[in-house]
Parts: sequence; C-alpha cells; structure tokens
Amino acid sequence: MSHYEEVKVHGYDEFSKAVSERKGKDIFAYFSGDKDAQGLSWCPDCVKGNIIILLRGEMFHLPEGSVFFYCQVGESWKDPNNEFKKTLKLSGVPTLIRYGTPQKLVEEECFKADLVRMMFTED
Repeated sequence: MSHYEEVKVHGYDEFSKAVSERKGKDIFAYFSGDKDAQGLSWCPDCVKGNIIILLRGEMFHLPEGSVFFYCQVGESWKDPNNEFKKTLKLSGVPTLIRYGTPQKLVEEECFKADLVRMMFTED
C-alpha cells in the first residue's frame, strides 16, 4: 500500500471538489495538458514532465499521508480567464504545486528531478 493517496481529476470543478474533500491534508498537484485516445498530450512539455515525476520515482519522496493530484486541465485552458489561471495563478503546463503554499514548479522546472524532490521533501 502506498504512503500517499493518488487522485486523477479532469478540469477545475473536479479538482476543486476533490481538494475540498481532503481538507487538512498535505496536497501536491500536477497540472498537465489533456491526453488523446492514444494517451498523447497536446502539450509536448507535459510528456517530459510526466516522465520525470511519474516514472523516475520521485513520488516516493512524497510525505506520509499526503495526496498527489494528477489533473488534466481540459479545453478551458485555452481561455485566458479560466479558473486554473484566475484562482490558482497557473501560467503554464506542466505545473506542479504544493497546494495552499507558494511552492510551484512551472514548465521546464518540472523536468528537474532535484527540484521535484525538494518540493516533496521540504516544509
């Protein structure tokens, strides 16, 4: 059994609802472009980010009892006034955040395993 909970959501409404259901938990969220039926994202940087975060084992550094969200941003990403940009202040995808804190890795920063590990291990 994993020492963290992994949650997959799509779009801002699902993300917001799932976060509210886990109030008080240490929450990390990875935002990515949507994937098509073949599992390919329209966002080439998101493909690289997935490899670093999901395949290189960095998630094993997540704190005990934390929650990791994998959120596909949906078609609304193209709207400059979408909730991800307005409410969460996301400026690009991929983005990894520690919810409720200023900690954020954006685009190329998500490719750096040492930065991802630092976010998962530091308070």
